[in-house]
Amino acid sequence: MDKEYFLTKVLSYWSSLIRKVVFCVLRVGPIPTHIAVIMDGNRRYAKRKLLEEGAGHDAGAMALLNLIIYCYELGVKYITAYAFAIDNFRRKPSEVQKIMDLLKECMTVLAKIAKHHPIRVNFAGNLELLNAELRDEARKLMGATAEYSKFVVTICVCYCCTDDIVHSVEKSCREKHYYHSYIRDSHDDDKDDADKDDERHMIKLVDIEKNMYMAVTPDPDILIRTGDEHRLSNFLQWQTCYSLLASLSTDWPEIGVWHLVKVVLDFQQNYDYFVRKKLQRL
Repeated sequence: MDKEYFLTKVLSYWSSLIRKVVFCVLRVGPIPTHIAVIMDGNRRYAKRKLLEEGAGHDAGAMALLNLIIYCYELGVKYITAYAFAIDNFRRKPSEVQKIMDLLKECMTVLAKIAKHHPIRVNFAGNLELLNAELRDEARKLMGATAEYSKFVVTICVCYCCTDDIVHSVEKSCREKHYYHSYIRDSHDDDKDDADKDDERHMIKLVDIEKNMYMAVTPDPDILIRTGDEHRLSNFLQWQTCYSLLASLSTDWPEIGVWHLVKVVLDFQQNYDYFVRKKLQRL
């Protein structure tokens, strides 16, 4: 047992050392500011490995925590994970409960990490669909880490992009209606001035974007999807129009540091193109 422990420690040391050297080389080139991931393949992984139901999600949660560590070490500032879509509520109740239990465990782990590292944790999505205990834990963790900015982890839960857009439009309408009513009341004696303000108080792109669940992060530079799938699955369609889309054949629990390295190298090789495209949008 002592020999196995010693070998494990040695392998861990060399693995960490090699990773640091590779990351140092990568940092010679541009590093993506924001990486988003669609974690596909947990169930296929469990089936292929003949694991019990739910074990694939356990392995997937561990893979996410490892990827968060790798991104932090590399110098990526934002990482966003598609943890649970609104449509996922249609799955078997036992699977939904398993994912919710894992979400709670991840909150605990992230809270412990945040005590030692300046990590901000966000939960993006319709949190009202969570049970009260999870919702309160999520808001508590967001509040406790709100002042940190060096590294931002966003977990998209009860999320889909169409809901994000609808939520933003509704919130923008409420804001504009309230402000427009206030302007109307304050210009009772000068209707012409109030009418001139009508166009200025119409909903604009900046209003939509500032009220989205994902307003806490810049648009992703890279969107990774595992499981050899090539769909966005209603995830960040608004935000990924100029992102590098990376479809990996590996299932999510098997994603590792070398997959990250490959994707970042791809990004660096196409960096000038993506910069030009983003500048065209401004």
